[in-house]
Amino acid sequence: MFIETEATPNPSVLKFLPGREVSPNTALDYRDADTANTSPLASALFAQNHVTGVFLGSDFIAITKSDAIDWQQIKPALLGAIMDHFQSGAPVVTAEQTASTETVYEGETAEIVTQIKELLDTRVRPAVARDGGDIVFDHFEASTGQVFLHMRGACAGCPSSTMTLKHGIENLLKHYVPEVTSVEAAL
Repeated sequence: MFIETEATPNPSVLKFLPGREVSPNTALDYRDADTANTSPLASALFAQNHVTGVFLGSDFIAITKSDAIDWQQIKPALLGAIMDHFQSGAPVVTAEQTASTETVYEGETAEIVTQIKELLDTRVRPAVARDGGDIVFDHFEASTGQVFLHMRGACAGCPSSTMTLKHGIENLLKHYVPEVTSVEAAL
């Protein structure tokens, strides 16, 4: 098994490409070892010292490391853990993630939210996935025109994420959806 790696715009995140599906149905973001209990792969990666985040994309794994270690020191152990997992035949995820409660919008606001989600899914998410990240709609404040988004994977904590959010995504959404006044990172 050959696993490729790619740098991301976030120097703390490296993208691993195992050449097979990882999480094809939904991207999964684990911020600590406790939340990774539904994923044997994520648990194995957190078992390596200095791993602070694991993002499972459709065909890649984006791993966040602490600043206390260089990639040259941790990368061999991570490659070994990924290879061992896939060669074992174990599933990537053993239990379904509990669905978050999503706000239900009505009328004109529902149409605006549909437009926002469609633009994110077709124009934004594919681009940030190439960099090992994901951006997910959180909610829309109709009264202020603010869109709130979650930054995941390599996007979370990336030095250029604010620039991407404010200048890239905000400009795109404002252009196509005039009701949008700003885009903010959800907490």
